[in-house]
Amino acid sequence: MSLGRDFQRLWVAFTVSAVGSAVGLGALPLVAVLVLDASAVQVSLLAALSALAGAALGLPMGDFIEQRRKRPVMIAADLLRFAVLLSVPIAALFDALTYAQLCIAGVVQSAATIAFQAASGAHLKALVPAAGRAEANSKFEQTNWVSLTVGPALGGGLVSLAGATVTMAVDAVSFLGSAIGIRRIAVPEPEPVRREGKADLTAGWRYILRHHGLRALFWNSQLFGGPVMMTPPLLAVFMLRDLGLAPWSYGVFLGVSCIGGVIGARMAPRLTRRYGLHWMLLVFGVLRAPWMLLFPLAQPGASGFVLLTVAELGLLVGAGAFNPSFATYRMEVTEDGHMARVVGAWAITSRCVQPAFIALGAGLVALIGMRGTLWVAGACCTLSAVLLPWRSAKPAPLPEPA
Repeated sequence: MSLGRDFQRLWVAFTVSAVGSAVGLGALPLVAVLVLDASAVQVSLLAALSALAGAALGLPMGDFIEQRRKRPVMIAADLLRFAVLLSVPIAALFDALTYAQLCIAGVVQSAATIAFQAASGAHLKALVPAAGRAEANSKFEQTNWVSLTVGPALGGGLVSLAGATVTMAVDAVSFLGSAIGIRRIAVPEPEPVRREGKADLTAGWRYILRHHGLRALFWNSQLFGGPVMMTPPLLAVFMLRDLGLAPWSYGVFLGVSCIGGVIGARMAPRLTRRYGLHWMLLVFGVLRAPWMLLFPLAQPGASGFVLLTVAELGLLVGAGAFNPSFATYRMEVTEDGHMARVVGAWAITSRCVQPAFIALGAGLVALIGMRGTLWVAGACCTLSAVLLPWRSAKPAPLPEPA
């Protein structure tokens, strides 16, 4: 179905930002290492501080965003990310860059991303009619996976040719392009829900936990997403050191497997129209879960490379179909007056849980070895299927607003 010209403008803006972010993926720690000669501890601290402090700053924003039009919030978040990321290459150009500035940039970028996600979920729900939301979320998911397929390779080449600071500048400019694209959307936004009284910082979590379907998917997403984010740094070491594969094989592994996300996202709208959202969540929530159990079975040589690639490809086909279905379901069952706070609470939780799993992975490698840690990650992902919303064939009724 046609989603309208304004959705096309939003999609173009998202694509510009997604490609820029994929090209600049990992640019901040690269700048820390290549420009400031930061230690491994400093790089790890930079990542942890960005996630946790950004989440803390994002905590009070959900209620603020809920009571305002979402498009200005999205534009402001994009412009803030543009300014703070561009400040890094400018400071480096004048030999004035410091580790403290990198930390501030990471924290501000993380908080602005949470604000953008909270506002954009509510904005998309208001912009696109219910019949087109599965298609809209599928297009965003496809764009995301295509960006992750080609972006890191382009970014790696750009780092080699022009340096990490130039790559960060490209990422910064992409947020400016996103802001301009969102500004071009013509249809007026609906009036936001206004409330009296003090801000309620926990309303998003309470809404999630009172709704059977959202509660199940919330815990499922944390138990699945944490191990998935834990494995990429481990797989790099596992492939290059334990399996003795060439460095180029890791890049091929990432690029080929990301195609699975594109395939899954492309299938999602047609399957959703035929079988429904709940079927999509259960089937692909299960199909994406067990693939990581194959990782520790990989052996040195070409057979290990093929096994890892097939496993990651299968995981991302399932995830690519599940993610837009989940985003559509969350839109359908969340009241308009709670949408920004629900999405914000979800984003804040994920940004705290995922670094915790990454740290856990590093500790487990020291205790039980690489293959043992990969077994743990695979078991967690497989167990996440138990937490899917199995109890009801239909979405649970909406909870009463607080």
